[in-house]
Amino acid sequence: MIEKKKFQLLNCIKKEEYTGSMEGMRYMLKKKKGGEEEQLEVIIWPEPFGYAKTSEQDKQRKVFGLNHEGLGQAVDWLNEQLIQQQELWESGKRKG
Repeated sequence: MIEKKKFQLLNCIKKEEYTGSMEGMRYMLKKKKGGEEEQLEVIIWPEPFGYAKTSEQDKQRKVFGLNHEGLGQAVDWLNEQLIQQQELWESGKRKG
C-alpha cells in the first residue's frame, strides 16, 4: 500500500511524470491540461512492460485535481485498484 504521508510528490508531478510500481501494478502520475485548468492524470497497467511497450487497451486512467486533495484521492484510488485487481497484477508478474 502507498502511504499518503510518504507520497508527497505534487511539486515533482507539476514538472515531470512520476512512475512507480507495486506488487505487479505499474503506475504513472502526470500533469494534464483539462480545458482551462491543469489536472492530475493517473495511469495504471500490469507488469511486466513499461508504459511505452504496453498497449492502450491494457492501461486504465483516472483524472484528479492537481492539488494536495487530488493527490490524496489519487493515492486512495491506486490503493483500491491494487486490492480490487490483485489477480491482474499477479498475472502480470508471472509473465515477466
